[in-house]
Amino acid sequence: MRFKLKSTLLSVALAAGFAATSTAHAQAKWEPTKAVEFVIPAGPGGGADQMARMIQGIVTKNNLMKQSIIPVNKGAGAGAEGFLAIKEAKGDPHKIVITLSNLFTTPLATGVPFSWKEMTPVAMLALDQFVLWTNAEKPYKSAKEYIDAAKAAGAGKFRMAGTGSKQEDQIITVALEKATGTKFTYIPFKGGGDVAVQLVGNHVDSTVNNPIEAVAQWRAGKLRAQCVFDDQRMPYKEKITATQSWNDVPTCKEVGVNTDYLMLRGIFMPPGVTQAQVDFYIDLFKKVRETADWKKFMADGAFNQSFMTGKEYVAWLEKNAALHAQLMKEAGFLAK
Repeated sequence: MRFKLKSTLLSVALAAGFAATSTAHAQAKWEPTKAVEFVIPAGPGGGADQMARMIQGIVTKNNLMKQSIIPVNKGAGAGAEGFLAIKEAKGDPHKIVITLSNLFTTPLATGVPFSWKEMTPVAMLALDQFVLWTNAEKPYKSAKEYIDAAKAAGAGKFRMAGTGSKQEDQIITVALEKATGTKFTYIPFKGGGDVAVQLVGNHVDSTVNNPIEAVAQWRAGKLRAQCVFDDQRMPYKEKITATQSWNDVPTCKEVGVNTDYLMLRGIFMPPGVTQAQVDFYIDLFKKVRETADWKKFMADGAFNQSFMTGKEYVAWLEKNAALHAQLMKEAGFLAK
């Protein structure tokens, strides 16, 4: 009888342990059961759009997941359309969003009711640089020459193009004005692709586009990269133009323009998803980062290849949310 009882208890324990293991295994093995909507809170052609579509192509080419990824541009309201779509999709693991700094600036500038804390942080994929660009036909051989010319022309005579209003491009423009004593007329466009085209056409005098948004025009000899808004030069030494690599572009501080700014390229999910679902995407993006296509994309766009998840990512978000609140206040961009 005692032996029978022990056997029964052992069987129950083994069954319970097997069930627990099976449940944990099932959770760890979660994967999408339908197409994943990849929300882009910006217009076509810009840095976020290019990165999202690059990821889609890499995932498809390398069969990194069974279901397809469908990029969808939802850039209305300075990206609020896209972020609200994620916020409202509570518990839906088949929606992800790629973020840029409008994650912080849009609610501050518009008063639209959303916060990054109302979404689920997944991963920082990279940090994006900003470069001061001018048209290659113009005589300015350095950022200092360009700034001196803008000062000599008088307040508002030189036109700076950027993506959107009261977002990162205009924040940098205001910081540039304060650091150099210049005053530009800022002209907003829908995306970085449009901004680059405007500069090539000489419809504006300069831009602060991301590298990936203007690299094609730089390579073609249409634009000149004057300086990068960072504390250190970009590390990529392979020639992009006939004579220059990204590493040849000086920092703005090197040429007397004491301004720096880096922008997030990260991934969020809706609120209420499980850790197993978050882990699937973290694992997916780790695989994406290992591909040759991603590494080339990072080099072509001169990205800072920082990668973060979990508590480290959340801590970075908290710090940068506070930084943007300060920058927006100083620029006078907070919603009234």
